[in-house]
This record gives sequence, C-alpha cells and structure tokens, in this order.
Amino acid sequence: MATKGKQPSIDQTSSERGTQQRPTPTGGLLVDQDSDVEPALSVVMPTLNEEEGIAECIKRIQNGIEEFGITTEIIISDSSTDRTPEIAREMGAIVVEPDAPGYGYAYRYAFERARGDLIAIGDADTTYDFEDLPRLLDPVVRGDADMVMGSRLEGEIKPGAMPKLHQYIGNPLLTKFLNAFYGAGVSDAHSGFRVFSQEAWETLECTTTGMEFASEMIMEAGAKDLTIKEVPITYHEREGEATLESFRDGWRHVRFMLENAPGYLFSVPAVAMFAVGLLTMTLSISGVSVSGVTFGSYTMIAGSLFTIASYQLGSLSLFSAVAADPIQKPQDPFTTWVLNNFKLEHGAMLGVGTFGAGMLYTGYFAYNWVISGFTQLPVIATNLVAFTALVLGIQTIFYSFFLSIIASNKE
Repeated sequence: MATKGKQPSIDQTSSERGTQQRPTPTGGLLVDQDSDVEPALSVVMPTLNEEEGIAECIKRIQNGIEEFGITTEIIISDSSTDRTPEIAREMGAIVVEPDAPGYGYAYRYAFERARGDLIAIGDADTTYDFEDLPRLLDPVVRGDADMVMGSRLEGEIKPGAMPKLHQYIGNPLLTKFLNAFYGAGVSDAHSGFRVFSQEAWETLECTTTGMEFASEMIMEAGAKDLTIKEVPITYHEREGEATLESFRDGWRHVRFMLENAPGYLFSVPAVAMFAVGLLTMTLSISGVSVSGVTFGSYTMIAGSLFTIASYQLGSLSLFSAVAADPIQKPQDPFTTWVLNNFKLEHGAMLGVGTFGAGMLYTGYFAYNWVISGFTQLPVIATNLVAFTALVLGIQTIFYSFFLSIIASNKE
C-alpha cells in the first residue's frame, strides 16, 4: 500500500512550477552538507572508479531537479582510487566513504546519512538518464507509490548498453523468478534507477552487502505489500569499465531469492515428490495395470524413496522458516499450521505412533516367516510400506526435537 503519511517538503508544487521562475541548482536547489536548508530529495550513487561518467551524471541530476523544483543533496558513496570523489565534490556533491566493501553496503551506508524524505538511486556510469528523475519522483510525491522503478525492458535499450544475454535471458528470467516468489509484479526487477520514500526504506529490512541488494529491496517490498510502480526509461551505454560479472552475480541473485523463499525451494518440490511417491506405492501394492503395465516391487522401492525424500524436503522448509526468518515464509496450509501450533509432544507422539505401526507390521511378517520354518517370505511391496513407516516415524521423532531446539533458540 502506498505511503499516505508524511509527504516530502518540496519548494514548489506542480502548479506553482508553472507560474514561478525556477531557481537553478546553483541558486539554491542543490544543497551541500553544511547547508541550513534541509533537502527534500537525496540522490545516492555508489561509485568505484567512475571518473569518466560521474560529471555527466551530476549534470543530469541538476537538470532533473531544476525541472522538478526540489531541494536536493547528491551523496556519492565512494570506494574509488581515481579522481571520482574530487570531481564529485567540485560539482557540489557530498562524498562519503563506506567503511566496508560491497555494492549493497555502499547504499546502506549512504542511506543512513541521507536527509531527504525522498531517496533516488542510480549508477554513476551514465547508463541511467537522471534527467528522467521528475517522472519517477511524481508518483511517490503524490502518494500513489512507495517505490518507482525505471523499467529498461519496457523502455528503450540503446545499442551496446546491455549484453544480449542479459536483455533477453538473464534479466527477464530473474524478474520472473522474483515475481513468482515474492509477488512484486515488475517488468525489470534489476533496474538500478529507483525513487522511494524514507518511510518505505525504513519499512524494508535489507541486510545484504553485495549485488543481491538490488533484488533484496524488491523482495522486501513485495513481501511487505508496498506499492511499486514502473516508468519506462532509456538505458544508455556506460562510460568506463563494467564491474558486473554476469554468471557470478546472476547466481548470487538466484541463490538469495531461493534461500529467502523456502516454500518454493523446499515445500513445492516436497509436495510434488510426495504425490509421485504415494501414486507409485499405491499402484504397486494394488496390482492395478495401466495400459497393460503392472507395477511391481521396483516401483514400490521408487515410491518409498520418493515418499521419504519428500518428507525430508518438507521438514527443511519448516526448519528454514523457523531458524532463518526468511523474507517470504512458506504459506502452504501444512507448514502454516505447524508453525502456529507445533509442540514437541505432538510431533514425538506422532513419530512414535508411526514407528509403532511400522514395527507391528514388520513384526507380523517376521512372526509368520519364523513359524513357517523360514519358508514363507513376506511380500516385498507390503514389507516396504512397513519399512517406510519405520523411517518416517524415526524422522518425525528426532525432527520434532530439532524443531523445538531451533524454535527455543530463536526466542
């Protein structure tokens, strides 16, 4: 839901901008660290040796804030060894130096020092045109969105600006993952050009320090039902050398999304494997023929393995939801019920009952085998049902203790 509370203080409203002469950035809109004027907007850019593009980015920011008429501070979160910080200071930007490495940490470090009620972010390599700032600012200022993102995939990507692998496979695929897992509903989840309110940022609980920070922001926003809107933008070719490593950074995004959505990582495969296991065990033990094929003991073995594996995966979903406090907790009915109602005694009793049933069944077969003079062998299929119950019972007993331990440690 879009923020409807405190609105950013802006020098001029939209109607006033049409009738009053706008001051230039050097005439008061761009404020420095020592200014008595509180900025309404903080534009944050992380930099790592961006001397080729930093000046152009700051000029575009100046043009954008002049058009919108909003007091602004520009914060450069810098880890450069070239002239990037000197150029930025000369053009009126505030330069801070993070005390730890990482793309995400650079942003978080700067956000702690940002004074504006609005925050805009983007890279300092000229790929994003900051003259588009008014279009991204407007929905947040009006209270129609908590966050506005510039969509490259819905806009225009200049030749050479984005590798084809990223444009047609990497970014669309990662965006589909993020939308499916977290309900973000965006077209370009990894666009770095964004505007959001301070109130929205304080709602998010971002902790990452690397490139996955871009995904984490959207994951948190989606999980917390913040309103995200998109504006088509033009994506330009960068100035300077690229620091992104496609496969390594792409995998970090995928890994982070999966680790924070155990319902999709564990529960969905668990349900699918359990359905396969139950079906194959039923077909084997019933002796039903399908298209002339009768399922025998080997099918029963496969079904038993699928059933046991599915139980293990489902348990991992519970453990991760309790121990890791993921962004998107599992929402299937079984996991939700267990998380809300679990008691060690209930799990242990269920495990003992399941193990006991399997033991009784196995004992019955063993007894008949002994009194027959070790000649009447039990039916493999039914014996496997008993063995499966034994394994599931033991797992349930000890999983219950483990779940109770990690739940107690979280308290």
